[in-house]
Amino acid sequence: MQKIVPHLWYDKEAKEAALFYISLFENSKLLNETVIENTPSGDSELVSFELAGLEFMAISAGPYFKFNPSISLMVACESVEEVNIKWKALVEGGTELMPLGEYPFSKWYGWVQDRFGLSWQLMLTDQTAQKIKPNFLFSSDACGKAEEAIDFYTNIFEDSEIGYISYYGEGEAVSAKAKINYAAFKLCGMHFSAMDNGYDVDFNFNEAFSLIVNCKDQKEIDYFWDQLSAVPESEQCGWVKDQFGLSWQIVPDNMNEVMYKGSREENLRVMEALYKMKKIDLETLEKARLKK
Repeated sequence: MQKIVPHLWYDKEAKEAALFYISLFENSKLLNETVIENTPSGDSELVSFELAGLEFMAISAGPYFKFNPSISLMVACESVEEVNIKWKALVEGGTELMPLGEYPFSKWYGWVQDRFGLSWQLMLTDQTAQKIKPNFLFSSDACGKAEEAIDFYTNIFEDSEIGYISYYGEGEAVSAKAKINYAAFKLCGMHFSAMDNGYDVDFNFNEAFSLIVNCKDQKEIDYFWDQLSAVPESEQCGWVKDQFGLSWQIVPDNMNEVMYKGSREENLRVMEALYKMKKIDLETLEKARLKK
């Protein structure tokens, strides 16, 4: 099981977006669809899927959070043709953030926000060990904290390491706070990248793009909760926000079984108990299921 799973929040378009993304990549498929009843947003559709072998989850749960470029998906493309094909599909109805072209770091590259708002960086490269990797753009109040965050995350998760760090040269960044222009690292064997935003902008991380941490038991839920929760007012139903503003969901790795293994009445009691929680308490959820 993938330990860390990117989670995407949409108003109503989760399945539509997932199917669109699946159409763009080989080794991609829809894994599961679930309707979560009686959430604070009403009935919400939850979709899990794979893109190029990497697991994602998406939810349609109302217009509460909007994507911005603070987190994007960086795609390693093997040819100019592949970059062009994916660019054409993603830019249709979307927004060009950095035009397709040649840059010092890539012979063919472009940054685009698709019609659903999700950002993608398409790059011609021969480093294709992981086709898609999340990229964190530390902006606004978090600008200049990329290296600190990478150190923090790699110390928390097992099978983690910092692979490469490059710093802005003098005069390369407009923002005086920006330090790192690119860093590669791994968490639980999964590849990520990060950078400080070279420009002064007013956006930062939000709940539209969060990271699920699949935990094997209550002890592990407690551990990651204690490590990652830094904003008490953001604690709800397993969600936390760390000191850099990044949102995480600390959940059991058998969440579907926990929530849906019983009768409809039992499952609704479990869901009702979950909505009252901050950190997930597996024993309390099981007691709610068995309550007569």
